[in-house]
Amino acid sequence: MLDNLSTSLKDALKKLAGKTVVDRAAVDELIKDLQRALISSDVNVKLVMALSKAIRTRSLEEELPKGTNVREHVLRIVYQELVRLVWASTEVKLEPQTILMAGLQGSGKTTTTAKMARYFQKKGLKVGVICADTFRPGAYDQLATLCQKINVPIFGNPEATDARQIVKDGLVTLKDDELIIVDTQGRHALEGDLIQEIIDLNEITKATHRWLVIDAALGQAASEQARRFHEAIGIDGVIITKMDGTAKGGGAMSAVAETKSGIVFIGSGETIEDLERFNPDGFISRLLGMGDLKALAERVEQASIAEDVDVNAMLKGKFTLRNMYKQLEALNKMGPLKQIMSMLPMGNMELPEGVYDVTSTKMVRYRILMDSMSPKELDDPALINSSRMQRIAHGAGSTPDEVRELLKYFKMMQRTLKTMRGGGGKFDMQRLMKRFSGLR
Repeated sequence: MLDNLSTSLKDALKKLAGKTVVDRAAVDELIKDLQRALISSDVNVKLVMALSKAIRTRSLEEELPKGTNVREHVLRIVYQELVRLVWASTEVKLEPQTILMAGLQGSGKTTTTAKMARYFQKKGLKVGVICADTFRPGAYDQLATLCQKINVPIFGNPEATDARQIVKDGLVTLKDDELIIVDTQGRHALEGDLIQEIIDLNEITKATHRWLVIDAALGQAASEQARRFHEAIGIDGVIITKMDGTAKGGGAMSAVAETKSGIVFIGSGETIEDLERFNPDGFISRLLGMGDLKALAERVEQASIAEDVDVNAMLKGKFTLRNMYKQLEALNKMGPLKQIMSMLPMGNMELPEGVYDVTSTKMVRYRILMDSMSPKELDDPALINSSRMQRIAHGAGSTPDEVRELLKYFKMMQRTLKTMRGGGGKFDMQRLMKRFSGLR
């Protein structure tokens, strides 16, 4: 979803940026392109029309800010209205609290509960989890397995059927934990008895937050569910899961309007680390190719690799075989390389897919090959000719073809970074991002 929508939005802005005159016709064309992009991503048509009206009115009637031309003014308005479309991020305080999880069966609620436990644990809080899903077979075992991996205590009873009593007992058992997450059974918002159960659990826990987990694949159908859950327990945050596997993500995101609460997290991967705090500014920035340096800095901090990866050095071209592996290994700790690269301000540049094709197995093989190289070869790969390839391959128990593959990947990474720092052209997205920082 994000790839398709991002490409469409960037194409629309690129087309506007290439126009010599930005007049009413140019604004109308931009709006049609935006409508096409958003509707194809399943964003609610009424919201798209409201967004279109706001962009058109502001673009044609607002006075230009000082030091801004018409083109930059229109792009800034598009940015601001897209941020407004996805609502504000729900505030998450790092203090003692109880979080009640709600959602449909199959929404990824149990996995998300464990991901949240990991998130708050890394923030320094003492976390405990209660499994109140008494319906789904294996729910407790699944959550217990995930919690054991990260050393988070869990309370539950797979033999019990009374979720209310489990929660009461769990609150007593985990009373010394600062943050308690209560995973409930998946339910449909129209199932009266189950809705009453979660109302009761909300009262028993005196929950600080009530967060609704929505599968991005639900699309606009999530709106009614969100509304009914909100009426029942007062949803104050939404978590959208599986954003990496559907074209309906725009519909799920626009469904948040039903709760007027904002998005707390976005889940887009399978591992327990794949949960990202939602920030509307950063989210839209990444969609438009402007990056999200704040999120990138947080990833570096969380992965404890500040000394291992120097993004500025990479962008300045200080990139040799000697540090390639170290940087790729550090980036790998931060999450999927494609996701990390999206946090860099790259404008409309599309990177070759091969840049992301570095599996952990390949990284091990590359390291063995580099261990077989001389210091001069690591600093200047251009020295590596056929005879050196033979020597390197023999020393690593490999083949010259694998050495060529490593050098080919290195050159592709080098070209990519050179392109990223080159920028330029009529449409300088980094320059525009600086303007946004002062105007949004």
